[in-house]
Amino acid sequence: MAEDKPKAPEAEGAENSVPGSSGATPRGRTRIQQRNIEAILEAALDVFSAQGFRGATLDQIAAAAGLSKPNLLYYFPSKEAIHIALLTSLLDIWLAPLREMEASGDAKAEIMGYMRRKLQMSREMPRESRLFANEILQGAPRMGEMLSTDLKALVDAKAAVIRGWAAAGQIAPVDPYHLIFAIWALTQHYADFDVQVRAVLGPEHDDPCTEAERFLTPLFERLLAP
Repeated sequence: MAEDKPKAPEAEGAENSVPGSSGATPRGRTRIQQRNIEAILEAALDVFSAQGFRGATLDQIAAAAGLSKPNLLYYFPSKEAIHIALLTSLLDIWLAPLREMEASGDAKAEIMGYMRRKLQMSREMPRESRLFANEILQGAPRMGEMLSTDLKALVDAKAAVIRGWAAAGQIAPVDPYHLIFAIWALTQHYADFDVQVRAVLGPEHDDPCTEAERFLTPLFERLLAP
């Protein structure tokens, strides 16, 4: 069988090619190229979140994107390149709710707002949550450096804010890191284990995240009460 080789998409001249893995900005891409890259990444999100990195194949991603495998390889040279592109964009999205926590705000309101934003992400972005969880469960081989730099720096900064609120008597003296970990665990669970949650609750519970918010709100309010 002939080896699959990258193939430029029809109506796209080789001189204009800007593969998705090249680091070029969208300005350097044609509309067709940008559309194909977005289709590949959207399809890959479906496949990776369902199959994990090891279970996913380029054939599955290409089929889900409606492209041939050689056409996909024109934009991304490997499965790993697609995975890294997804994870890199995902980290910024994943950090946004924590970045919104303001030191100048009311301590309890800021922490509760963060918890609610994380629940909203679990409701609206379950595929992204599972993609992130799969990477962590595999030992973060493709984003370990980002975790120990970007993520750690942000968590360190927000932990200092929480510690300051506790010192000022606005909230109880809680360990700020484990508070953040607890929020992650008690919100992302509803995305990562959605099948289990829905199986246990039954079909009459069609919005587990709303129920979770009603349960978690008094739980954290009691924990934070000075």
